Amino acid sequence: MDMKWCTVAVLFFLLGIFPLTAAAEHTSGVDTSAEAAVLMEQQSGRVLFDESANEKKSIASITKIMTAVLAVESGKWEQTAEISNHASGVEGSSLYLKPGENMTLKDLTTGLMLRSGNDAAVAVAEFVGGSTEGFVYMMNEKARDIGMENTRFANPHGLDEDGAHYSTAYDMALLMRYAMQKERFREVTGLKTYQAPQQQEGKRIWQNKNKLLTSMYKYTTGGKTGYTRKAGRTLVSSAEKNDMELIAVTLDAPSDWKDHISMFEWGFSTFKLIQLASARETINSENNEKGRLFLPRDFHYPLTEEESGDVSRSISLSDRDNRYPKGISAAGKITWMLKSRPIHSMPVFVDQPQESGPGWFPAFRACIEMFMGGR
Repeated sequence: MDMKWCTVAVLFFLLGIFPLTAAAEHTSGVDTSAEAAVLMEQQSGRVLFDESANEKKSIASITKIMTAVLAVESGKWEQTAEISNHASGVEGSSLYLKPGENMTLKDLTTGLMLRSGNDAAVAVAEFVGGSTEGFVYMMNEKARDIGMENTRFANPHGLDEDGAHYSTAYDMALLMRYAMQKERFREVTGLKTYQAPQQQEGKRIWQNKNKLLTSMYKYTTGGKTGYTRKAGRTLVSSAEKNDMELIAVTLDAPSDWKDHISMFEWGFSTFKLIQLASARETINSENNEKGRLFLPRDFHYPLTEEESGDVSRSISLSDRDNRYPKGISAAGKITWMLKSRPIHSMPVFVDQPQESGPGWFPAFRACIEMFMGGR
């Protein structure tokens, strides 16, 4: 496949992957115990509620969401890692791994997420990154790619490191949104229990520490808990109701379970996910000389009842004919606005005579999968 073409095509697609973001306009909807909090909608990335969302803070074991993402994307999911002395001796929460023990990356990552094993975090780091230091470099590179501008990772588990390891509520919501696009991550974070083989004593049975998932909130789809003395209680969770999925993050929140339920219930009762565009939808324009203008994908956006009449859109067409293989031609872009504030953009394509064969979309989809990673 032509990598140059893929790069250009994906750049146009990314206009739709990463929305135009702004601070939440509905900050009075929820009262939390957190020093920092965010409620984000999964599909659009819209922030529905925020409180000190960009304040840099210690994050404890919710760090392991990033560790799990890199494990999922490593291509080593079914391969077996040997536990090192260094990994087995890490302090804090543990899977009680033994030096020389063998375990698949899948099992290590599951134990990492369900039981928050620090030993599993180091084992994953050594296996995927070659060393803990190499893995931390990968963590920070991935954070930059996702757009986590106020984050710095210093280890794969989240233990405090004198201010060198931190993130924000908003950045952690971005990370969870990215992670939940990965099928394997979604499967792991949604498990209530898991049985993993053990070399000498048969099987380990792990119960998920996320009480929202296991007993407290039936709409929960995943998440990760965290705690250190410095960070306090940290929590990232996701929930789905009425075809809308929300992500909640709280940092240093003594009543985090209650906070997340309150945030979710407020979000689900206040917003509805509205479809504003459909894939292959024809776009009417005064300039139709280029051919039939259409959109490449669906677009949904969470809106309150009052906001639903305040959405508009504008089309900007290019004079240049940016043509790609098999009939792809970018004609410009479309931007949606809420009360005249831009909220989302995506490219506008124009139909062109196509060569025989399956058409452009399968190749375009293959490019997206190549760049996004995962299964």
